[in-house]
Amino acid sequence: MKWQADSKVLIQGVHHPQGAVYVQQMQACGTHLIAGVSAGHGGETLVDIPIFDLVEEAIKAVGPMDLSLILNPPYRVLDAALEAIAAGIRQLVIVSGGVPPLDMVQLLRRAQATQTFILGSGSQGIMVPGEFAVGTFDPHCYTPGPVGIISRCDRLTDDIAGQLTQAGLGQSLVVSLGTDGLTGSDFEQWLQVLEEDEKTQAIVLLGQPNSHEETEAANYIASTIEKPVVAYLAGRYAKLDKHFGNSLTIIANQLSHHLPTGPSVAQTIAAFETATITVAQHPWDIAGHLETLLTQPDLA
Repeated sequence: MKWQADSKVLIQGVHHPQGAVYVQQMQACGTHLIAGVSAGHGGETLVDIPIFDLVEEAIKAVGPMDLSLILNPPYRVLDAALEAIAAGIRQLVIVSGGVPPLDMVQLLRRAQATQTFILGSGSQGIMVPGEFAVGTFDPHCYTPGPVGIISRCDRLTDDIAGQLTQAGLGQSLVVSLGTDGLTGSDFEQWLQVLEEDEKTQAIVLLGQPNSHEETEAANYIASTIEKPVVAYLAGRYAKLDKHFGNSLTIIANQLSHHLPTGPSVAQTIAAFETATITVAQHPWDIAGHLETLLTQPDLA
């Protein structure tokens, strides 16, 4: 995935209520926003960005795009993503959460066939502090530094990054995988990116309990990753024995009395400990663990 400052970014669903806020925020981070797409608003502008009715029209007018950020309502995400893929865009960041699972299955199959990179759905986006940001991160929480963050925790990512920033531990690369049950890229792909990134000295993994992805990430770290990793499971002390996710998922599970099918919190933590991953009991413990790991003699 290309996420350099000169990446040309399209925003689909730019007139979604989030667009008005986050377009200016991303511009302030240096992101090269080229155009927006919103049916029925072609010919308008938003914060000096030209708006088009279709992706094809946008590309014809302003040229090829490196990446599309999708803000459309969840039931329109599939159409938006397929339109972007058909127009030749091969990197999609889906901020919209609650995308119907069958739509994601269809989208991921199309992405595999066209070699399209998908981040999300339900993703906050991706950020290289001081250089580039697409998504809904709060830039005030982030500063350049040596810590890479991979998260499935939604807004908690901002809070933890803010604590690291206050502790003098800036971030090299921050990526939100998304909170929906089906997402595109996974922990393994981004762990490998951070392992190869020269600016990253340590990694923070923010996961969810009762999820197979975190256990698989622990096994991957044990076999492949040499940089120190600190893990935190959001909601590990919650009394409800249910699958975790964002607020929509939690409420839906409580209404349906859905029982978790993934590993327990204890099993996930045991997998982390077997992989010699430091596990933080609380979000405010993460900075202290990182300071300890980054001052070890073999990292000095």
